[in-house]
Amino acid sequence: MKLGVDAAAAVGPKGRDAAADTDVVMKAEVLSYSRSRGLFAGISLEGSTLRSDGSTNHKLYGRELNAQEIVRQGKVGVPAAGHELISPLDQKSPKNESDPVSLKE
Repeated sequence: MKLGVDAAAAVGPKGRDAAADTDVVMKAEVLSYSRSRGLFAGISLEGSTLRSDGSTNHKLYGRELNAQEIVRQGKVGVPAAGHELISPLDQKSPKNESDPVSLKE
């Protein structure tokens, strides 16, 4: 989940824009700043979530599975359709050498 706020104002040749975003547990810090010209004032509130699609999971794996069962519990392997994505990610991603006990919920 992502939460954010954006405020902007511009009058004549000088304008400023500042934005701040964070995640749902308020740990991520995303700050931005820019300059602009013209006449403008505005504010926006933003939010987004990332959710799994149960019907697509059923089509891909042939049975009912949720995201935790697929990703965290490893109840199924990578389907053929996913190998083109997983292969380069496995090659380029850093390896997690943490203590396996510390990775458990």
